[in-house]
Formats: sequence, structure tokens, C-alpha cells
Amino acid sequence: MTLTFDADRKTIVGDLFAFSDLAPLVDGRPLPAQPCRTEPIPGGRLLTWPCAEPIPGNAFHLAVRPCVLPEGHQGLELRYWIDGLPAGAAVDAFGLSIGRADDVASYLRSGYQSWDGTCYVPVGAPLPDGPDGTGGAGYALSQFLPKRGAGSAVLGFLRHDRAQHRFTFAHHGGSLSLTVETLWDRARHQGVVESEALVLFEHPEVEDALRLWARAVAMALPQAPRAIGRITGWCSWYNLYAAIDEAVIREHLAAAQEVARADSLPMRVFQIDDGFTPEMGDWLEVKPQFPRGMKPILDEIRDAGFLPGLWIAPFLVGNRSRLYREHPDWVVRDAATGGPLATMTFYGEFRWHKRSEEYYVLDVTNPEAKAYLRHAFRTWREDWGCGYFKTDFMHAGSAYGPDRAAWHLQGLTRIEVWMRMARLIREEIGEAVWLGCGCPLWAPAGLVDAVRIGRDMGVEWGGERPADTLLRDQMTRNFGHGILWQADPDCILLRDRFHAFSDREVEGLALLAGLSGGVTMTSDHLGELSPERRALWHFVLGDGFAARCNYPLLGAADPVIVQVRAPQGGLPGFLFALNTAAEAQDRRFDLAALGLAGAMRLRFRAWPTGDEQECAEETIAVVLPAHGWRLFEVSELPPMTPKERR
Repeated sequence: MTLTFDADRKTIVGDLFAFSDLAPLVDGRPLPAQPCRTEPIPGGRLLTWPCAEPIPGNAFHLAVRPCVLPEGHQGLELRYWIDGLPAGAAVDAFGLSIGRADDVASYLRSGYQSWDGTCYVPVGAPLPDGPDGTGGAGYALSQFLPKRGAGSAVLGFLRHDRAQHRFTFAHHGGSLSLTVETLWDRARHQGVVESEALVLFEHPEVEDALRLWARAVAMALPQAPRAIGRITGWCSWYNLYAAIDEAVIREHLAAAQEVARADSLPMRVFQIDDGFTPEMGDWLEVKPQFPRGMKPILDEIRDAGFLPGLWIAPFLVGNRSRLYREHPDWVVRDAATGGPLATMTFYGEFRWHKRSEEYYVLDVTNPEAKAYLRHAFRTWREDWGCGYFKTDFMHAGSAYGPDRAAWHLQGLTRIEVWMRMARLIREEIGEAVWLGCGCPLWAPAGLVDAVRIGRDMGVEWGGERPADTLLRDQMTRNFGHGILWQADPDCILLRDRFHAFSDREVEGLALLAGLSGGVTMTSDHLGELSPERRALWHFVLGDGFAARCNYPLLGAADPVIVQVRAPQGGLPGFLFALNTAAEAQDRRFDLAALGLAGAMRLRFRAWPTGDEQECAEETIAVVLPAHGWRLFEVSELPPMTPKERR
């Protein structure tokens, strides 16, 4: 698939789409109408607009060149910049407006961090709600699906560790327009502000197109993505929540050790979540419920055969913490009031299991605050023996620009600030395993081992934490798994009480998460599980090795989710179908569309019944009750002999 740039018409035309009326934006506003100069540059074209308002500068430039992506795929690279800026000129954001994106049926709104969601939005549908009040703004990249035919186009930046990139969308009847902006956040400059490389390419597939973008991002990283074994094990939160003490943790540890040995489970981690520290920010203090401190219990976890883990929210500081009482100057200030900037508040009767009414953001640009945090991570790692770090609420350090936040050190973008924390953590924890939760998705690649890709696991199909958001984000963010980091779809619920799920729903959610091949954790008391749930836990852990699945129907507006791993090298694969609707669904799937077609015959073995069916046809039919599922092990069989054909 090829893309052509018409500089005179300011239009990019491909086989599937046309993106036209490219124009510059500065601080969210188009430049006043001025003639645009075009000229050739090596391998491409350069467009130049005079730039006097809304900020004084010499010119806004856009360079467009062909580029070669991983696997020799062809695309276009766009870079834009403003030069000739006076030393004191402050730039909040600059970028491009794309006046028309033709032939687009739907587009991907990619959330920025673990909890803000990613979804496909049909053109003409109401804009989704966004966490930032921008009508569902996206970040880092977008993908476009065509009105006719198959395939997609991806538009995305390659570096994410120096600035945040925002995509906004507008619907005009059946057509789409969008803006792409670099958030400069009034950072320092030497007369020039410049974007990262922005690539655009078309691709015959949907999920594979996103994976191609992820591989291009991996190649552009300043450090290679980390490659570790699959993260599996136990986490205290989704069963015990904050109601933890030493005795109950030791009880769950003994059960996990006994069941892991009895069932030969490849469980790697045993992690104590929030609840052992008195207030956010007081990371070296421990509640009385842990009278011996944390080192002895982490030693016991290691002696039981697990990697010991702890939870920390390094950006958060409670207003009732000792840290804030003794060092109020260590938190980020509100740019409007001069007081501490509260990123979360709890003024009513709910106090989130701690006393603080307000939670502030630790100012990692303050040398004393930074030194304290270094000491905390070093103590946890070297003195307490923590080998697995779950860092939570990580988005707090990149949520605000200079209009809201006043940092100790001015002149940095919000992502440059955030990266100071990320690099500090990796420097202090060494080769320990690190999971980022509530975390920017792309900036930490190469530093974190895993990233949470969705919201917290709830206890009912609907409600405040509905299952459909978990399932949606697991599909739409799966493409980064195994390329940039290990994907964490959140803990698997296994217990048979204290929730509102049916057995069918528990099984379906567990299978979809476990078969993804990434982080696989539970919080339930393993000694209290029924034999059926122990068998389910054993099944989703598999052999304990990281793997990758595909969502071959990604982008389709269908309540049935299809998850596939093709058989390869003599090893079986699987086909899993989950009905997210409250009504029964019948489907007949084309095996070629699922990536399961070939010269071999296929055998489908249903789990857990063991029922087999051989498929020499080109389709397979499934009947799914409400919230129901079917799982098949898929194996290749030799082609039929002439005698068998007769």
C-alpha cells in the first residue's frame, strides 16, 4: 500500500483514505491565513507558513518524506517545527490540523494511561467522554478503519519520552476532522520547538498494523524494551483490599505455597498491595499491623519460593502524612492559588482507608524530594529485599501542564518531569521486576517490565467497574504486548462467593485474561478454591511462559470477542469466543479471517469437556449463551489421503 503527498493541495492520498487540508496549529488555534511556500528537500517536500500570531516566530515548517518501517513496510514521516522564536516566547502546544479524513468508518481513540480507555469510535457517533474534558481526546496514535473493504491506516508518533502528543477529533455529519498536537508545556527552547517523528501508513490488517507501529516505537527507544519471563502469581488487593495484617498475609502465603507445590503451578510472584503504610508518602513507615516491619515477611515470601513484591504510589502525598507535615514544599503547587495541587480529594465520609482528605503530587524536580524517594526505593530493594515493584497512580506526574501545576524546576514538559521519576525508579531497583499501574502506556517502554492496560477488576458484570471496559481495553491494547512491555489485564477472580458474577462469567473473564499470555495474577485464597476453580487457575497459568494471542476481528462492532493463537511448530493453538451481550449469539467464523486457514486439516478440542471435532471446511460455527464462551484447542492434522477423500 502506497501513500502520496500532494504538497500543493496539502493532501495525503492512499489506497484506502485521503487526508486533506493540512494546516498548522499553535496553542490550539490555526495560524492567520497566509500563503504557504513549498519546496523540495532530500526525499520529500517542505511546507512553510509565516508565523507571527498567536506567538511571534519566523515560520512554521512541515517536512514530509517517505520512510521505511520495520519489515520493509512503506509509509510517510511527518515532522513539524517552529523556528525564529524569541528566547522568552512560551509555547503550550503546536501541531497540525487535518481538515478532512475521507472514507473513514471509525477511528481509534487511544487513551493515555492505564485507566482512561481505548476504543473505536464510529464517525458520526457521539464523541466518547474523555477524562480531560476534551471530548474523548486520544494520545500517541490513532488508527482509521475504512468505509469499504479491509485494512487500516495508522498515524502515530515514534518517541514518547520527551513530550505528550494529543489527538482531538470532530465529526461533521459523516466526515471526520482531527488535530495532532505536541504538548510543549512552555518548556525551554533555543528559538526552535520541534515535534517527534510522526508516521502514517496503510496496512491490509488491523491488529498487525498496530503491532507494526509498536515495533517502530521499540526501534526508536533510547533503550531496548525489557524482556523477562511471564509475570504470574498472587496479589493481595482484589480479595483483601486494604484489610491486611501480617497474620492474614502469612495465611495466604502458606496456602499459595501449598497449592503451587501440589498442583505444580508456575507461580512466580507474591505481592503485598496497598495497606501496609500509614499514609501516602510515608513509604518507610509501616502500620502496627506489621509489628516486625516488612523485611521479615518478604524473607518468608522468598523462602516460600516466590519473588516478594510490594505496592507503592510514588507520586502521591497525603495531606496527613508525616512527609507533608515536615516538608510541605516537596509537593507540586497549584499555579492559580499557590497552594498544594490536589490530584484527588475525599471530603465526605469515605476516606479511602487512610486519614488524608487530599492527595498531592510529589515534586520530583525538587532535589530533596527526589533524594528522599531514591532512599525509599533503595531501602525497599536493598534492605527489605523487595524484588517486584507495583507502582500505582503513575499518571499523576504527567496529568498537568503549566496552566495547573507549578514545579520546583520550571521549563520542562510534563513528560520530561515524569521521566525523571521513571528513570529514578529503574536506577534504584536495578533488575527487579517493575509493573506500572495507572501508568502512561508508551513513555515507560524500555524501563518497565509490564503495564496495566485497563481499569481495576470489579465484582459484577456491570456497575462502577464493568467487565466490558476490561474486555475492550484488553483487545485494543493487546498489540503492545511482547513488543514494548508485558500486558497486565488485571487480576483474575477465582473465588465462588463475595461477588455478583455467575460461574460462566468468572470462567470467561479468567480465560480471556489468562490466554492473553501476559501478566496473570489472582488475589483469592488458593486454599479455599473449589477443585473446578483450581483447575481453571492451573489452565490459565499454562506452562508459565509468556505468549501472544491475536484478536483477528479487532475493530468490528460485534459483542462476540474472538481470541486466537494459531498452532505453530507442532504445538497446538486455541480459539476462544466470548459473548459479551446479555442475549445469546450464533456465529459462523471464516477460518481464514481468524488466521487458521492452511493446507492442514484442523482438529478442535473443546475445553474442559474434551469433545473433538475435525474441521476440513472453511468455517466453524459456535453457539454462545448470554455472557457465554467456547474454547477449543486447535491442532494441525496431516492432509487427507486420497483414500480418506473417497
